[in-house]
Amino acid sequence: MAMAGRAWGRWCRAAGVALLALAMVLDAQAQDGARPKVLRVAFPVAETGFDPARIVDLYSRTVTPHIFEALYAYDHLARPFRIVPLTAAGMPEHSPDFRTWTVRLRPGIFFADDPAFKGQRRELVAADYVYSFKRIVDPANKSPVVAGILDQKFVGLNALRDDAVKHNRPFDYDRPIEGLKALDRYTIRFELEEPRPRFIEVLATGDLFGAVAREVVEHYGDDIPAHPVGTGPFRLAQWRRSSLIVLERNPQFREMVYDARPAPDDAAGQALLARFKGRRLPMVDRVEISIIEESQPRWLAFLNGQIDLISVPAEFINQAMPGGQVAPNLARQGIRGYRTVNADSAFTYFNMDDPVLGGYTPDRIALRRAIALAIDVEREIRQVRRGQAVVAQSPVVPHTSGYDPKFKSENGDHDPARAKALLDLYGYVDRDGDGWRDLPDGRPLVLEIATQPDQLSRQFDELWKKNMEAVGIRVKFFPGKWPEQLRAARAGKLQLWTLGSSAAAPDGQGSLARLYGPQAGSQNLARFKNDAFDAIYDRMQVLPDGPERDALFLEAKRIAVAYMPMKYTVHRISNDLTQPRLVGYRRPLFWQEWWHMVDIDEAAGADR
Repeated sequence: MAMAGRAWGRWCRAAGVALLALAMVLDAQAQDGARPKVLRVAFPVAETGFDPARIVDLYSRTVTPHIFEALYAYDHLARPFRIVPLTAAGMPEHSPDFRTWTVRLRPGIFFADDPAFKGQRRELVAADYVYSFKRIVDPANKSPVVAGILDQKFVGLNALRDDAVKHNRPFDYDRPIEGLKALDRYTIRFELEEPRPRFIEVLATGDLFGAVAREVVEHYGDDIPAHPVGTGPFRLAQWRRSSLIVLERNPQFREMVYDARPAPDDAAGQALLARFKGRRLPMVDRVEISIIEESQPRWLAFLNGQIDLISVPAEFINQAMPGGQVAPNLARQGIRGYRTVNADSAFTYFNMDDPVLGGYTPDRIALRRAIALAIDVEREIRQVRRGQAVVAQSPVVPHTSGYDPKFKSENGDHDPARAKALLDLYGYVDRDGDGWRDLPDGRPLVLEIATQPDQLSRQFDELWKKNMEAVGIRVKFFPGKWPEQLRAARAGKLQLWTLGSSAAAPDGQGSLARLYGPQAGSQNLARFKNDAFDAIYDRMQVLPDGPERDALFLEAKRIAVAYMPMKYTVHRISNDLTQPRLVGYRRPLFWQEWWHMVDIDEAAGADR
C-alpha cells in the first residue's frame, strides 16, 4: 500500500528514532567489552510507570512482576495452570468457608539494595504485604485497581479507607485491621467478610500485589513510579520514558532454580524442563525494552536481529508465518514460531454516562446495539488482523472459567439491515435530508471515537468509518497517545474507545469485572451499572466452581449482550517469533513474568 508523503515522513522519523536508540545501546555494549546475556524486547505501547499501586496497563504490568514478587506465582510450564509458592514457604492454609487465609513467608528473602535502606540489608517480612495491600486503597494513590481489592472484602479495610475519605485526612497505615494482619515476622493472615474460594489467585498477582517496602515509598514520595525496589530477579537500571527501559540482574536475589511441572504429554514443556531444570535464575543479566509504536520499524528491528522476540504485527503475518508455519527463509536462520489463541479480548466500550450513547432507556440501548450490529468483525479479522483472531461472543475470554466456545450471541453478529431497522424504530433518522442520521430530538448524531496516531489505529479507524457510514452514522476521530487516552477513559471523558484486555488469572469472573458497577472508572471503563448483573457478580464471588456458578456466567453474558455497554470484537491470536539465541520461551497464559525463565545463547545466533 502506498503512503502519502506526510505519513511516510512520520514513519521514517519513528523508524529512525527507534532503530537509532537500539543501535546506541548495542554500540555501548560492544565498546564495554563485557558480554552479559541481554534479552531485548519491544513494546508497541509506552509504559506509564512502575508503582504497582498506580498502574493498570499491560506494558507497565509486564515490567513490575520482574521487580516485585507476590506470595505465589504460576508454574511457567504447567498447562492447565498450577499455582506455586514464590515468597511463601508453602501453600496457604484456609478455613473451610474460605474466609480466613494464612500464609507463612520464607525467611531470608531480601529487597534489592537502595539508598532508602541507609546501607542496611532489608529483609522481606509479613508487614510488607500488609502495607502493600493497604497502599492500593489509600485514596492518595488513586489506584486504578482499588475496586478490585475492596471487592475482596478484607475485614476493616473498606472502613479504613472510608475514614480517610470522610474526614479528608491521610490514610492511617499504622491502624491495625483484622483483614490484613502480620501475626509475626513471617506470618500473615487475611480475614475476609465473605467466602473467596479463589483468593489464592489474588495472592499470585505479582504485577499489582507484589511486596513494596514502606521506607522506599516514603523516601521517594511522588517519584516512586521511577524507583521500583522489590525482591524479584531484576531491578530497574535505566528508564527513558516512552523510549527505553533497562532491567539488570538483582545482585541480592536469593538462590532460585528452574523448576516446573509440565503435563506428561507436553513434549515441548518436558523438553524445556529437561534442558533447564536446576539452572539458577535469572539466566539473563539484562533486559532491554525499547518502545517502538509503529509496527514496521518494530518488524525491521526483529529482522535485523536487534530484538529477540516479536509478536508479529498482522500486516506482516503472511511474510512471517504463512499458513501458521515459520516462513522458510526465516526458519533457515533458526527463527522459531509459536501460535497461541490468547486469553484476551478486544472491545469497544460505550460510556454509559455519555449524553448521546449512555443511559438505560430503550432508545439508548437500541442505539448501542445498532452500532454493535454495524461493526463488521469478520472484515476486521480479514483485512486488518490478517486472520489472526476469532470472533468474540461474550466478555469471557479463552482459557478461563466460564468460557464456552459453543456459546453464540448477538454480540458476534454483523447485520447492517437489523442495525438500520433498530435506528429507524427508535427515531434515529435523517431529519434534515443531508444523508446522515440525527438524534430523535433533531440534533446531529455524531460518534466521537477516541483513537491513537499510529498506522494500525488508522486502519481500524477506516473500518469504523466504513461500518458507520453503511448505516448512516457520522463519526469524528480524536487521536491521542495510548496512556493519555487511558487516563481520559478512567475519568469518564471519552464517548467510546477501542482497546484490549488480557486475563490476569484463570477465573473468568475477572472479565466480568469490566461491567461490575462498583468498578466504574476502574476496570469498568463503560461505567455500566445494573443491579441484576451486580447481584450475579457478588454471588459468583462466594461460590466454588461448579454448575451453579456456570449458570451465573451464562446469565451475566446475556445481560451484557442485552444492554451492550461494550461490543466485544475478537479474541486475538498471537504469532510469536524468536531469534535463535533466545531459548526457553513459552508465552504465559495469565501472568506476565517470564524474562528470568529464558536464556540467551549467543553461539546459536552467531551465523545470522
